[in-house]
Amino acid sequence: MKYYLVGIKGAGMSALALILNDLGYEVIGYDDNKNHEFTEDKLIERGIKIYTDENNIIDENTIVIRSTAIKDEHREIAKAKELNLKIYEYNEMLGKVANMFDLITVAGCHGKTTTSSLLSHVLTNLGGCNYLIGDGNGYASKENKKFVIEACEYYRHFLVYEPNYAIITNIELDHVDYFKDINDVIDAYTEYGNNAEKMVIACGDDPYTRFLELNKPIFYYGIAEDNDVVAKDVEYSEDGVSFDVFVEENYYGHFDLPFYGKHMVLNALAVISVCYYERMDAKEVAKNLKTFAGAERRFAEEKIGDAIIVDDYAHHPTEVKTVIRAAKQKYPDKKVIAVFQPHTFSRTEAFSEDLVKYLSQADAAYLLDIFPAREKQEDYENVTSNMIVEKLKNSAIISDDNWEVLKEYKDAVVLFMSPKQIKNIMTSYKEYLKSLES
Repeated sequence: MKYYLVGIKGAGMSALALILNDLGYEVIGYDDNKNHEFTEDKLIERGIKIYTDENNIIDENTIVIRSTAIKDEHREIAKAKELNLKIYEYNEMLGKVANMFDLITVAGCHGKTTTSSLLSHVLTNLGGCNYLIGDGNGYASKENKKFVIEACEYYRHFLVYEPNYAIITNIELDHVDYFKDINDVIDAYTEYGNNAEKMVIACGDDPYTRFLELNKPIFYYGIAEDNDVVAKDVEYSEDGVSFDVFVEENYYGHFDLPFYGKHMVLNALAVISVCYYERMDAKEVAKNLKTFAGAERRFAEEKIGDAIIVDDYAHHPTEVKTVIRAAKQKYPDKKVIAVFQPHTFSRTEAFSEDLVKYLSQADAAYLLDIFPAREKQEDYENVTSNMIVEKLKNSAIISDDNWEVLKEYKDAVVLFMSPKQIKNIMTSYKEYLKSLES
């Protein structure tokens, strides 16, 4: 059997391709995007062929999997229908594969990529697990019992899973082109939680997780004392964070980790909670947490001279806030400069005031034009990046052609934030810094 993934360069789709390949299936893919994306690197390593033209070879023995971004009228889907091929949505196929294992799903508006990466790292080292992460990483072996998945709430896709543990890192309004309001989001998470076979593990410091009315056991983690799993005596420093963990008021262990920001404490607590309920040794858990190298494009750092360049996926205001705060914790003596590309007109319109609030915490903020994704400018005539820039001090619109304003920051922390890599500007800035070294 051959699997043909349409939209294979997407982060989730590329990870699914890796998993199917690891399980022994023949995998090929197609993508409209002819530019090289970071998700291709692992596909190339596995020998998975990627087509960007019509020269692909599919036949009656091919099963088609399509990204949520691929519409019915797409050429490759039309071709598959002509051949009467079976067509699955991405989340449908992932659910079919993952539900064959002892599944742990990680959902939430923020933090799910880092938390699922962190959890898969620890479980891999403490017995082995399969995983699919939304940063393009995926791995599977038939020998493993556990499977960790980053589960997306968009269009309620996470409802296809039947997890043993359902983790919820937080609940917040996002994807305003789909969800009506926060109550609609809470309803989706309620249904997701009720699919759990063993328990729900949720961040109790998040106000909206406390609104969940579930018919399954729910255990809360956080820094506040009213949680089941609590981090106490938390200390933040330039070297990271340390804290003690108590479970239902009983001491579990001490954790000294090279992580930055409160959000990373909470992400670690989600992982620690699973490990506790799986009866894993606290010292072994702590040792493996400490060796975590980070998720793709989540506070990914590069030092050039005295400057620090950070590449991050942040696009929701809360994520922008946490990235800026983490930079200030780690580099308290440096200026923090934000380079941000808003993602979708609907999100920018809904959260413009919050973006102004959190971008103002940087020493300067530079915005690109809005990345439209699935939306059209004509449907949002008055929604532009200027909505944010005009309300900020030390702010301006920049582009590939006028990025030179960044040249004045030779010893700052410069944060490049967007779901789409801001490649050209970031590359130009890096090359400029390197030229100062030669």
